[in-house]
Amino acid sequence: MTDARDHDLVLLGASGFVGRLVAEHVARHAPPGTRVALAGRSRARLEEVRAALPDVAHGWPVVVADSADDAALARLARSTRALLSAVGPYARHGLPVVGACAAAGTHYADLTGEATFVRAAVDRFGAAARASGARVVHACGYDSVPSDLAVHLLHARAAADGAGELVDVRLRARARGGVSGGTVASMRGVLDDARRSATTHRLLRDPYALSPDRGAEPDVPQPRTLAPPRRAADGRWAGPWVMASFDGQVVRRSNALTGWAYGRGLRYGEVVDTGPGVRGAALAAGVAAGLVVGGGLLLVPGVGRALERVLPAPGTGPDAATRAHGWFRSEVRATTTSGRRYTAVAAGPGDPGYAATSVMLGQAGLALALDGDRLPDRAGSLTPATALGDVLVARLRAAGHTYAADEATPVA
Repeated sequence: MTDARDHDLVLLGASGFVGRLVAEHVARHAPPGTRVALAGRSRARLEEVRAALPDVAHGWPVVVADSADDAALARLARSTRALLSAVGPYARHGLPVVGACAAAGTHYADLTGEATFVRAAVDRFGAAARASGARVVHACGYDSVPSDLAVHLLHARAAADGAGELVDVRLRARARGGVSGGTVASMRGVLDDARRSATTHRLLRDPYALSPDRGAEPDVPQPRTLAPPRRAADGRWAGPWVMASFDGQVVRRSNALTGWAYGRGLRYGEVVDTGPGVRGAALAAGVAAGLVVGGGLLLVPGVGRALERVLPAPGTGPDAATRAHGWFRSEVRATTTSGRRYTAVAAGPGDPGYAATSVMLGQAGLALALDGDRLPDRAGSLTPATALGDVLVARLRAAGHTYAADEATPVA
């Protein structure tokens, strides 16, 4: 890829709720001289977004491109070194964008948490991306950067210590934030597809559904993603985590893409930490009931439409105060084949799904656009850990997030 391209980085979907946040982060953190463009369906809305950004962005070009216009997408992909896609729901709008980038040798990253979309993108465009040298990196937001990078760091630390492979890895998530209309629409789309398609239903239930070679995966039972509430040894309660299934599929894809370097016996699971005592137990029970009942209600046509009238609409999301006061903290505990124990923390300020996610996607895009010589020597359909690895860890640390792994202190 040469500097003959017009842009270093293009943000497609810049006028959407998350797109605006990512554009603001890039404007504040891109090195001077970085050539950034904003793209989307409406020139007027893109110009409105640009006008609200810091002064450095006021000279950024805007490019009109619709995800349904293959010719426009091809031109857009050929014009840039890297492209960030915020055009969810991705199953509805995202595949042509991936295809254009794979064909053009353009690096790509998105925010998807939709396993069906990732599987389709891998199957349709993974080979083309490998041939062109494009790094196609899905799940570059709160789905699933903290999970994927934390396990990457745990593996690296255990390997450096000669402690063997990872055997049992469990993440406990704590977070405060809001929900956007885009997230609701994506969830509704995935559930609707699962209701209509037995293939989709099986894919969502398969912990190895995103593997590059499903037949080569070890027959290792994985933790339940909808396990009942339980009390941990430290007295804190845990319930099922809404992101556990997809995050686990991404982590296992990273393991397979590295030749199962983490360990062929890896068991990986996630729960949400609801705290100690009676309140923690009640919250864990409420989370469990909410996931089961809420998912079921969204599948009922009449009830689903009624819920959509009170849930956030597409293009909307948590207000500035909610985003500013949010945070996330994922604590990960691992056991290795030698019996040694390790812990990792992935944490950061800001609403995890939007403020913190805009940092994650923005830094992933800057890494793809500017750090090519330092990135892992891989192309094709990748994950945050396998495409960006330590480079993204360093960038996120510099942006104020915490990513750390260390051997656990033995209990006296």
